[in-house]
Amino acid sequence: MMNIDMEIKAGTALKGFRIERGWTLAELSEKSGLPVSTLSKIENDKMELTVDKLLRIGLALEINVADIFGAPKQKKTAGQPSSRRSITRAGEGKLVRSPNGDFSYQAYDLLNKGITPIVAEVHATNLEEFGEFHRHPGEEYVYVLEGELALYTDIYTPAYLNQGDSIFFDSDMGHAYINVGKTTCRILSVFSTPNINTVKYLK
Repeated sequence: MMNIDMEIKAGTALKGFRIERGWTLAELSEKSGLPVSTLSKIENDKMELTVDKLLRIGLALEINVADIFGAPKQKKTAGQPSSRRSITRAGEGKLVRSPNGDFSYQAYDLLNKGITPIVAEVHATNLEEFGEFHRHPGEEYVYVLEGELALYTDIYTPAYLNQGDSIFFDSDMGHAYINVGKTTCRILSVFSTPNINTVKYLK
């Protein structure tokens, strides 16, 4: 994968947002639908923070993924003409590492985006390594940049994708990314970011 040396301690940042709001872990658990024990492990960086968990906590705290990574350059407000842009150079993505993959967030400096793009290197080679399926509100598009990918869901049989192949799916359907090739598997994942005022939290 691209050389990225910025690794984010997202759990620490999320704990800061929770304390800033004066919430207990129990209150955040009620709003996010995640167990207190899970939230505690995430805040202490003792558990993998998957995309779906990150979104659920972010929605509960009413923050965007970009808020976790630092101060934004520009925030779009209601009625404001759309004139934003964000360039992510090679190696500049904000990296979240996990046992099943490295997720490099692109355009991380913009808040209130309708979509969230990620370039990821898939490490998991079977479902046991991947762990719990990802599941989050919205839609997702995956394009295979390199290698071979199997996309498992909790409804369909696995979809096997090679370099240049892509798939679009509803991301509230449980899904898992598995590297089924003998070399590196890199993907571009773009998923919609639900409006925090209208989304129903997953339970």
